[in-house]
Amino acid sequence: MKHLIRFFSAFFLALTLLTAAGCASTHKHEGTGEYIDDSVITSKVKAAILNEPALSSAEINVETFKGVVQLSGFVNSSADIVKAVEVASGVGGVKSVKNDMQLK
Repeated sequence: MKHLIRFFSAFFLALTLLTAAGCASTHKHEGTGEYIDDSVITSKVKAAILNEPALSSAEINVETFKGVVQLSGFVNSSADIVKAVEVASGVGGVKSVKNDMQLK
C-alpha cells in the first residue's frame, strides 16, 4: 500500500511538472501569460491610434508578439507612418515597433 501511494504521488508530481512545462514559452511560441499581455498591448495601441485624429485607424493593422508591435496597412503620407510609430512606441509595455505600413 505504501508503494502504491508513493507511485501515485510521483505520477501526479510528474504530470504537474509536464503540464507546467507545456505552458512555458519558446522563442517562437508564447506562454499563456505572454499571450494575454500581448493582447492587452495590441488593444492599447489600437486605442491610441484610434484616438489620434490625424490617423485613419481603420487601415492600420496592429499585431503584437512578446512586446514587439507590428504595424501594417496603408496610410496617406510618410508623416502618418511616423506618427503611427510614435503613438505605438508611447504605449506602456511596447518593447519596439516594427513598421510594415505602406503609402497608398
